[in-house]
Amino acid sequence: MSMQSPTDSIQNNSLIHPPGFYIIGLISMPFANVYVIFLTLLYVITVICNCFVICIICMDHHLHVPKFIGVGNLAVVDLILSSSLIFAMIKIYLFKDNFVEFKLCLVQMYIYYSFLTLEAFSIAILAFDRLIAICFPLRQNTINTPTTMTAIVAAMWTLSHGVTILAVAAMTYLSFCNSVQVNSYFCDYGPVFRLACNDNSLQWTLATVLILLCNIVPLSFIVLSYTCILISVFQMKSVESRFKALATCTEHLILVAFFYIPMCIIFLVGLFRVPINQDLRIVGLSICSFITPCTNPIIYSLKTKELKSRVYFLINRTFHIQRRSVHPLHKT
Repeated sequence: MSMQSPTDSIQNNSLIHPPGFYIIGLISMPFANVYVIFLTLLYVITVICNCFVICIICMDHHLHVPKFIGVGNLAVVDLILSSSLIFAMIKIYLFKDNFVEFKLCLVQMYIYYSFLTLEAFSIAILAFDRLIAICFPLRQNTINTPTTMTAIVAAMWTLSHGVTILAVAAMTYLSFCNSVQVNSYFCDYGPVFRLACNDNSLQWTLATVLILLCNIVPLSFIVLSYTCILISVFQMKSVESRFKALATCTEHLILVAFFYIPMCIIFLVGLFRVPINQDLRIVGLSICSFITPCTNPIIYSLKTKELKSRVYFLINRTFHIQRRSVHPLHKT
């Protein structure tokens, strides 16, 4: 595919905006197409599992409680986060069309990073639910109400989208007069602003804010929450009570590990400008973006006792209704 010259750019008030960018990440990686097919399969599982969780929570009014408002919010975020990249990756790596228009690049950047930030916040929201349930069991229903949880979720959505839209809008103040080849697997914020030929210190500052907002702030809250939880657990007299309390946190801690370990490594390496193999960075970031949304409903949502019991109840009720429709004279 022939590349368009940056000299054919749109100039506006001395700013040079190219027609678009060429995504070149993963090209040097062996079996890149196989890897994209693997991510596509993960995406299909993500859609099925998260849609199932969302439908169950919406259909059953018994699940309209703070905990499952948080779980439903996580499922929605998982769905949009993985959807923001997969179709572009299929176009690039399976259909061999790696050109992305400038405005479409900014849109993809905005959707991905706003929902990546929301993913971090959503996991922290579930830590807040565990904190209240274990540390304040007698006041749980007054502190963590559906209204409170809805307000927290709304605030996190507003903050995530607000910060990200500012960061992406700042990209329009950059000029791209040299390379338009983005060494990532999508229109990645850092690799794009590094291509600019004018001052990108504002974009670097905003990228740092996004890293802190997406990783350090929610992770610090999670660590603080579990510190308080451990203190409360070890104050319990019964060993059985301690075990039950910690058991309710296991799935959430797995979520935290799956998301934050690779994410912190990737972004902290970028923050301190430590050299790293670009393919390793791409694989690590893509795993966060696809494996975490895929495993969240399986590890956390579908293993939650209340959700499983409601699923069994709805299945049994559905079969019971079907039997009655087949045998209308049957009396219970």
